[in-house]
Amino acid sequence: MTDRNKLLAMQLALVLGVCYFFFFFGLGAFGLTGADEPRYAQIAREMLGRHDWIVPTLNGSPWLEKPALLFWKMMNSYSIFGVSDWAARIPAAVHATAVVVGIFFFMRRFRFASELDAAMIAASSAGMIGFGRGASTDMLVSAPFALAMMCWWTWHQTPKKLWLLLFYGLLGIGALAKGPVAPALAVLVVGGYAVLRRDGKIFVRSLSVTGFLLFAAIVLPWYLAVQHKVPQFFRVFFIEHNLERFGTNLYQHSQPFWYYIPVFILAALPWTWFTITALVESVWTSIQRFRRKESFDEENSGFRLFLLVWIFVPIVFFSISRAKLPGYILPAVPGAAILTADFLHVRWEPLSVRFRWLPRLLIALHALLCAMLMVGALMAPFAMAKLAPPPALQIGMTVTGALIAVMVLLMVRREGVRVLHFVTLVPTILAVAFLLRPAAATIDRTQSARPVNQRLAELGVAASDPVASFNVKRQVAYGLDFYRNQPISHYEQEGPLDMPSGIPSGRHVVVAREGSLGAVQAVAGDREVKSIGTFPPQHLEFFVVSAAK
Repeated sequence: MTDRNKLLAMQLALVLGVCYFFFFFGLGAFGLTGADEPRYAQIAREMLGRHDWIVPTLNGSPWLEKPALLFWKMMNSYSIFGVSDWAARIPAAVHATAVVVGIFFFMRRFRFASELDAAMIAASSAGMIGFGRGASTDMLVSAPFALAMMCWWTWHQTPKKLWLLLFYGLLGIGALAKGPVAPALAVLVVGGYAVLRRDGKIFVRSLSVTGFLLFAAIVLPWYLAVQHKVPQFFRVFFIEHNLERFGTNLYQHSQPFWYYIPVFILAALPWTWFTITALVESVWTSIQRFRRKESFDEENSGFRLFLLVWIFVPIVFFSISRAKLPGYILPAVPGAAILTADFLHVRWEPLSVRFRWLPRLLIALHALLCAMLMVGALMAPFAMAKLAPPPALQIGMTVTGALIAVMVLLMVRREGVRVLHFVTLVPTILAVAFLLRPAAATIDRTQSARPVNQRLAELGVAASDPVASFNVKRQVAYGLDFYRNQPISHYEQEGPLDMPSGIPSGRHVVVAREGSLGAVQAVAGDREVKSIGTFPPQHLEFFVVSAAK
């Protein structure tokens, strides 16, 4: 093996090791959180139980909000590892790893010697870590979209049609993950780049009959099959959960127009300062080229212009949407990682010569941000438990943050930006390790329904006993749905449409907000209601309601 191949093998081993830690290590450290994770995990379990690979169902009823790719992958994961919360998270972890490895080889081709920087920046970005460990569709659509963008650029730089076919094929996989959003974003990115380059042929050349046929071969079989089995699929999926979700506040996810600015800043952590500088510098130089009517060379300025379009299209597109959730702009994060690595590799030295104060400022701000990241992780369990850390511990956190900042500052000042990704990994790994080990129990108790179900078992509630919810957060009901593997009835008549509503006629247990005895009794009428215990971490109380007379 040549020295170059040995280096490549060592780099790949490092990339895969980092990906394992950030995306796979401790996947079951705490239970499923939010409403989406347990809901998706339960849908896949029901599909697996029925051996049905076409119609997603929740509590036995068709669930048509998302396509089936996530559920297929969860079903495969369940088949190999058994049904569990951590097995439900494996598909996202695999896709996140694929993006990082794809970035490594992409940059090795177009920015040789920066591939390790780019891969580490992507792997350690908060957005990638957060959604790469979640049982949700966000990473499953973002990964094929990001890989498709890299394939398109590779085709744009080479005459090999294979890369263009891979572009179409990956967009087909993205369409199976979350519908038309991946191909829509791709059209906007390629079209936007062609417009900015003032070369419509770029877009026209990207159109391929063979590519469309490949896309259709990947996408249409499932879409046609589910439409055949559930005739309302087209209306529910395309009209309600795509068009109406984009244009109205039907699903109560409204946010201000600027919502994705802080979301993007947080998603880029701990690289935020370098990413912002790379964006500002690239936008400024691109504007100057437009003003001077200079052409964009494909190797440098054109490359950065393409990355800018890739980053801004998802942010602007979903800023226009009425429905806004943090994961919607995840497709922009890999592009931001590539742009940041390109900036550090190509633009850092020229900028340092022009603005000698800027590198020192950026490194100092980056060191401070690394310290804040570590302190934030240490504070997280106290914030979730709504407790103030003891004064002695506050001092310890401050000292820890200061040591992290000094370590990053001194190492980068001494060795230069070539060690930046390594010294940044130290606080990031420590922060993630703390959240997955010492803090995991607190996160579990305060954010997941897994300990709630365990508490029910401690109170003598059997796994087969019916359970209902009253005046609690949606994630509690969806979480119990998964961990108990039974429908959780909502006392409220206007509960989620994919969960049963109303009071069960037989004897059952109610999970309600703490102190809800009077409210539960008022709803239950003349049926006996008895409190059997509480779960303080989530301010819940459990009641036994007798059967209807």
